[in-house]
Amino acid sequence: MSSATTASVSTHILDTSIGRPAEGVAISLAARSGSAAEWVALGGSATDADGRCKDLPALPEGTTHVRLDFEVETYFVKNQHSSKKQAEAQQDAPRVRDSGAFFPEVAITFAVKPGEHYHVPLLLNPFGYSVYRGS
Repeated sequence: MSSATTASVSTHILDTSIGRPAEGVAISLAARSGSAAEWVALGGSATDADGRCKDLPALPEGTTHVRLDFEVETYFVKNQHSSKKQAEAQQDAPRVRDSGAFFPEVAITFAVKPGEHYHVPLLLNPFGYSVYRGS
């Protein structure tokens, strides 16, 4: 939860290749205070059955930038069978790579202001992703 002196962050992941939430994706959170400052790892969590990560660590006072690191390769390797089935069902879709995903990890960095909440959804598939500031 944000306060007048801190920001807060939440996220969720939708696997658009199957139209379902991505469960079990590990997410790490890091923050810094100023663009020249060093990143400080704050911890992480994993997505639940609804693709949501409800227990990310709180941001320290003075945070100006946040980085979310999504470890998606493990998710796609674990779910490779269903992804291959999906790709085979699409006439011209390329096959899933041996690693399970073209992008093995997704790192999203964004600026924050004290007192605001930032919800950053990740729309994911084995060959691409999109993010946006949600509500």
